[in-house]
Amino acid sequence: MTWNAVTGHRAQLGEGPFWDVPTQALYWVDIAGKQALRLIGANVQIWKMPEHVSAFIPCESGDALVTLSSGVYRLDLDSPGLEPRLTLLCVADPQPGNRANEARCDAQGRLWLGTMQNNIGENGEDLPIVRRSGGLFRIDRDARVTPLLRGLGIPNTLLWSEDETTLFFADSMDKTLYRHFVHTDGNLDTAYVWFGPHDRGGPDGSAMDAEGFIWNARWDGSCLIRLTPDGYVDRVIELPVSRPTSCVFGGEDLKTLYVTSAASPLNHPLDGALLSIRVDVPGKTCTRFAG
Repeated sequence: MTWNAVTGHRAQLGEGPFWDVPTQALYWVDIAGKQALRLIGANVQIWKMPEHVSAFIPCESGDALVTLSSGVYRLDLDSPGLEPRLTLLCVADPQPGNRANEARCDAQGRLWLGTMQNNIGENGEDLPIVRRSGGLFRIDRDARVTPLLRGLGIPNTLLWSEDETTLFFADSMDKTLYRHFVHTDGNLDTAYVWFGPHDRGGPDGSAMDAEGFIWNARWDGSCLIRLTPDGYVDRVIELPVSRPTSCVFGGEDLKTLYVTSAASPLNHPLDGALLSIRVDVPGKTCTRFAG
């Protein structure tokens, strides 16, 4: 398998890839670098954010959401990269010292946002995590916020089963992927361990393919692990980066796998790159925010 660096850009902490089918565009972020990025064809557009940004998700209304430390904002995609026009949508987590992390939309276009204690300094340096102050929140199209989980360490991976009755969710502090039953009212049942600690790094972001298998990026593991719907290892996909952070399926046939990554002390040449490779199974589509 030959991995390609999609652009020459190198992120401090690349994350949150989102493939938008209608526009054939890839959205992603550099959390520590405070950048929201969009790739259309060979052209990369970058919006400089005033705060750490963990996700960049297009909206049905034509703009996009960015999840910043102080709240969830709408970004006018026609605004210039150095002077982005931002409008506050909501403050999902008012806990001082927290920041946004993982964010995805479910099939209904509602944003699910995981938060955590901020672990990034003003210059992008690592800060120690000393408390489990994070939470999981659902944000409806009307900006109504529903708290779902509390006491989280490092929330990662937000994926749903085809029938939307199961949420797959990781807490990287536990090195574990969990499975939650989703009630009809949207609340979550007790967490069950779906895939526990593994010797190839810790769980970060994930994507689901058309067969219901989950491709999980392994922080400090230099690989993705493809997991069966029952939570067993199907295969390990080696990567030329130390710290893969997440992945998404894109391209016209959804058979191009994109992987974001972060810088690392090992200083591998591709650390921080956005990578791509052709795979043998298509992925599931990403859903825009419904608002």
